[in-house]
Amino acid sequence: MSFKLSERSLSKLEGVHENLVSIVKEAITLTKVDFGVICGLRSEAEQKELFNKGASQTLHSKHLPQRSTGKSHAVDLMAYVGSRASWELNLYDDIADAMATASKNQKVNILWGAAWTVNISNWEGTMNDAMNEYIDFRRSSNRKPFIDGPHFELV
Repeated sequence: MSFKLSERSLSKLEGVHENLVSIVKEAITLTKVDFGVICGLRSEAEQKELFNKGASQTLHSKHLPQRSTGKSHAVDLMAYVGSRASWELNLYDDIADAMATASKNQKVNILWGAAWTVNISNWEGTMNDAMNEYIDFRRSSNRKPFIDGPHFELV
């Protein structure tokens, strides 16, 4: 089944770096799981609010306009099952597989928020495997993994 981005999702891509926009637009045609864009560009005030609520771990998010381009270098995607939004992590593995394929096709390096130590553009294997490698790495360092399945960013 082929999906497409809604007008709302397309509007959320305004202010996002064109390489990442292109990857998202290709990934929606490749994915087994429908998704929409829930966040692209954020203001500093929005980022500070998310940080203060514990929804973000940094005040220096790639969602903020980056010095090099003035654009966001990150997006958050929401999985949909029918018309229902879902946070089920296995759905984000499938979305990440589509994002990885699109990034490989376009030769653009990206990270996934459930596998922070892996450039998914170069990863050979499933995104579930990439996530497990990240989790094992964090645990081997006695650090808790931070899993942010909806998040993708340019390297």
